[in-house]
Amino acid sequence: MGVAIGLRDDFDAAGLRLLARATKSANQGRRLLALAEIYYGGSRRDAARISGVTLQIVRDWVVRFNARGPDGLLDGKAPGKPSLLNDAQRQALADIVESGPIPAIHGVVRWRLIDLARWLHDEFGVSLTETTVGRELKKLGYVKLTARPRHHAQNESAMEDFKTGALQPSC
Repeated sequence: MGVAIGLRDDFDAAGLRLLARATKSANQGRRLLALAEIYYGGSRRDAARISGVTLQIVRDWVVRFNARGPDGLLDGKAPGKPSLLNDAQRQALADIVESGPIPAIHGVVRWRLIDLARWLHDEFGVSLTETTVGRELKKLGYVKLTARPRHHAQNESAMEDFKTGALQPSC
């Protein structure tokens, strides 16, 4: 049977209990209390039983605690899925949006997300959905602008009269 990995010398059981009391993370507090049990002289099996985990998990906590201290016992944020576009492709997308489409070349008079997705596929061989292209554009600082809708039968002269106050109600 292997030898247990030792804990750091710069902490003690009382210090870990104080840290466990002060932390806002319940998981970190539970892990600190398990390690405090080991510092008090309890077995790792007792620490695992107190925490409701296996011996392997307690060992992982010890390794993380030895490497980074109490902050090593915090839950880390998952890295997530990596971006499908690299920096050069993202810059090319920004450049093409800034320059606008050329109808003779691109076949459109304004960029839509589906057109940009098709351009990215043709240019770089990257298949993105409209939603993903919109998300990438938002990261680049672009927002979706649309023209304010106007009724087809809107009377321009009546609008001007209304704005100038020519149509005052008679009292």
